[in-house]
Amino acid sequence: MAQVESKSTGKVLSLLQEPVGLPYFVTSIADREGVRLPAIEPRQVIPQNITPEAVERSAGATYPAIYVYCEKLANSLREKFRTFSGTARMAVEVRVSQDRLEGLERKLSLYVEAVTDVLDARRGDWGQGLFYTGGYEVAFGPTKHGGKNFIQTAKVGFDVQVSVG
Repeated sequence: MAQVESKSTGKVLSLLQEPVGLPYFVTSIADREGVRLPAIEPRQVIPQNITPEAVERSAGATYPAIYVYCEKLANSLREKFRTFSGTARMAVEVRVSQDRLEGLERKLSLYVEAVTDVLDARRGDWGQGLFYTGGYEVAFGPTKHGGKNFIQTAKVGFDVQVSVG
């Protein structure tokens, strides 16, 4: 079961980090909207499920930050004789922070759009028994104190079909 989680998380991570992933779509959106959006470096896309408070208390964080993790696995055994044939519920959490409230929510929305653009562009067979049919949900969190004074988070949730073993 852990193999399914790590395989799913690793694949989403690689799709976001590749040159035609977040770097491409963030630049494209910034040009289209006429705004300055800091680029997303591969080191800012992290395979971990950790609260913003825990990150701040440990080594600190660089913003914007993208956290990728598997929220839930459901082995529905749709295919006979497979060890796992079901769904991996994936999450991509986008966190932005700045010292002023003005523009924070807009910046978050643009980064979320970049994440969903990557997903829209990569529908289909991801290889290694992973298949993304499309569709996602976005949940926006409230602005809080933290990060560089204010922090806001949004979570993009989506299902990946998995068939292994």
